[in-house]
Amino acid sequence: MKGDLDGLSRQISFVSLGCDKNTVDSEIMISLLAERGYALTKDDEKADVIIVNTCGFIQDAKEESIQTIIEMGGYKEVGACKALIVTGCLAQRYADEIFQEMPEVDAVVGTGSYESIVDVVDAVLSKKEEKLRCVEKIEERDLSYHKRTITTPGYYEYLKIAEGCDNHCTYCIIPKLRGRYRSRRPEDILREAEDLARSGVVEVMIVAQDITKYGRDLPELATLSGLLRQLCEIEELSWIRLLYCYPEDITDELIEIMAQEDKILPYIDMPIQHCSNSILRRMGRRHTKEILLERIQRLRQRIPEICIRTTLITGFPGETEDEFEEMCDFVREVRFDRLGVFAYSQEENTPAAEFADQIPEAEKQRRKEQLMEIQRSISEAKSNEFIGQKMKVLVEGQIPGEEGYVYSTRTYRDAPDIDGFLFLKATRSLLSGEVVDCEVTGASEYDLIGEMLDEDEYCE
Repeated sequence: MKGDLDGLSRQISFVSLGCDKNTVDSEIMISLLAERGYALTKDDEKADVIIVNTCGFIQDAKEESIQTIIEMGGYKEVGACKALIVTGCLAQRYADEIFQEMPEVDAVVGTGSYESIVDVVDAVLSKKEEKLRCVEKIEERDLSYHKRTITTPGYYEYLKIAEGCDNHCTYCIIPKLRGRYRSRRPEDILREAEDLARSGVVEVMIVAQDITKYGRDLPELATLSGLLRQLCEIEELSWIRLLYCYPEDITDELIEIMAQEDKILPYIDMPIQHCSNSILRRMGRRHTKEILLERIQRLRQRIPEICIRTTLITGFPGETEDEFEEMCDFVREVRFDRLGVFAYSQEENTPAAEFADQIPEAEKQRRKEQLMEIQRSISEAKSNEFIGQKMKVLVEGQIPGEEGYVYSTRTYRDAPDIDGFLFLKATRSLLSGEVVDCEVTGASEYDLIGEMLDEDEYCE
C-alpha cells in the first residue's frame, strides 16, 4: 500500500505491511505528514523519505519486513532517498538490532509513538540526530479521533476500536508489541465512522486484537453491542463486518443485535486456534471445546445464514497425533464456512517458545496441508449450496479482458483480501462500491459465479 498526494516538494513513499490494524496506523501517519506539507508518492525512486510500517508477529512476517527494508534502503544509492524510517511492530520489537544490522535505517518508530512521525521525519531530514530511536511509549499512544488518509479502494475501510491485548496467549508476542488492551472512546469511533461514510465508504470492518472485549476498560462501561447500534444509525453505511471475536465473549446480546440489524453482516471472524482442551490450556486460551460448540450452535440457530470464519494452528509444542486428529474431526463436524490454517511459529520471548516437544517444521506443514485438504471439500460443498440463490454483492472492479460487463464482487461471506469473490456478469456498467443484486449460477471451492438481476427481480 502506498499513499499519493501531488504538488508538494518533499516527497515521501509509504509502504505498509501486515494486518488491517497496521493499515489504519499507516493511514493516520500519512494524514499527519500530509497536514505538515509532505507529499506522498508511489514512486520510491523519487521519494526523499521512505517509511516502512512493519509487521513482526510471526517469522514469515518478520522476513517480509526485513526484505522490504533492505529493498527500500537501496534507493539511497539509486534514488532520491535521504532517509529511511522503520515503524511498527518490528521497530518496537527489534529497534537495537535494526540499527546494528541495517545501517541504512535512520530512525525507528514504535507502535506507541506514531504521533511523533512528523517530528521524526523533520529531524532526520535536518540531520539533527544521526539515528533516532522512538519506541519507549508503548501504552501512551493517543487513541482519540484523527483524520485518516484512505489507502483502501475507498468504498471499504477498517475501523479500529481498541489497541493492545490482555489475552497473553503463550504463543503470541502482541501484548509486548502493543501493550495492554485500551478501548477507544465511543464518540471518537463514531466521529471517525461518520467521516469515513461521508468520504464514500459503504462497508466498515470492525477490528482490534479482540473486538469482543471492547469497552470493559472504559469508565462508562461501553459495550460492543451498544457501539454497533450507534454505527447502524449512520445512514451512508451499508455493510458492517465483525472481525476477530473471541468465542468466550460472544454474548447473547451481540448475537441478537447481529440478527436484528440489517447493516450488520451475518459474518463473524472467530479465531479459535485449536479445539483440544489440553492444547487450549497450554496456549493460554480461555475457551474450551465445549464453549466453542455451544457458541457456534447459538450463532447458527439465531442466524441460520451466518458465515463463520476461523483460524487454526498446527504443530503447537507437544501436539500429539491424537490431538491433531481431534482437530481434524472437529473441522469435519463443525464445517466452518471459512478456515485459515497456520503452522506454529516459535517466537522468541513467548512462553511457548520454551516449551518442550517442539514439533519439526516439516510435520507442522504436513498437518497444515492435511487440514486445508479437509476444508477444501467442505468449502466446495458449501459454495455449491448457493447455486440458484439470490444475493446482494458489493462491486470491486471490472475484470479486464472479459467481453461485456464482467466484475469481481464480494458477497456478505467475503471479507476483502482474505476470502473469495463472486464473479458477476452484469447488464450494465457498474461502479466500484455499488451494491447490486444477482443470482448465483456457478461455484468453485472458494468463489461463486453469478448474473445480475433485473430490477423486478431484486432481492428483499
